[in-house]
Amino acid sequence: MADQPQLPHILVVDDHREIREAVTKYLERNGMRASAASNTVEMDAQLKAGRFDLIILDVMMPGEDGLSAARRLSTGGGPPVLMLSALSDETDRVVGLEIGADDYLAKPFSPRELLARIKAILRRSERREPLAGTLGGRKLGFAGWLLDTDTRDLVRDADRAEKIALTTAEFKLLVAFLERPRFVLTREQLLDITSGRSADVFDRTIDNQVSRLRRKIEDDPAHPKIITTVRSGGYSLAADVRELP
Repeated sequence: MADQPQLPHILVVDDHREIREAVTKYLERNGMRASAASNTVEMDAQLKAGRFDLIILDVMMPGEDGLSAARRLSTGGGPPVLMLSALSDETDRVVGLEIGADDYLAKPFSPRELLARIKAILRRSERREPLAGTLGGRKLGFAGWLLDTDTRDLVRDADRAEKIALTTAEFKLLVAFLERPRFVLTREQLLDITSGRSADVFDRTIDNQVSRLRRKIEDDPAHPKIITTVRSGGYSLAADVRELP
């Protein structure tokens, strides 16, 4: 008898018991496995104990908040994250997306919309290329920097002792540029390449990610020379990329 397909396993992290129970029960009724945690300490324990396909993460929780946890998960290469928040502020949503969250849903929300967003993230995860895209397993040099696409270590060519920490979102964005040096990429193209979703007219996620990446690799982020802005176009890596042995 053939093995049965494994059901997606979702971890619901929210300090409100009613929400945790309602969401886990709804997901289980709709063909998924669901576990729950009331804070990020419990979340970490669950992640050590088993594998999860997606984390539903509340923004406002006592102790470590959801944004801090999402940043940590992104840097550590954790599972996809869908953030929940009672705050409708656009800044809060953009911050969540730019630090590596895969989607963001405001409370109160429709269970059907939550389920649809979860399925969309899981579909993207299934067909998503490795984080390093076509550059996996390679060491690359550009504009005085060295990047190991396997370990995600970014160091200066002149001083390789200090490693620059990149979030998952920043790493994917940098790889997108390194795959296409001196090629103009629009905001829409970059958002599709890095997260597989479309931008709306007010979406500033890519602009914020570029700004954060520039602060890490540019000598003068206010006058960037590595990742340049193309008027009415988008952004371009203004440097050659070489492969290292």
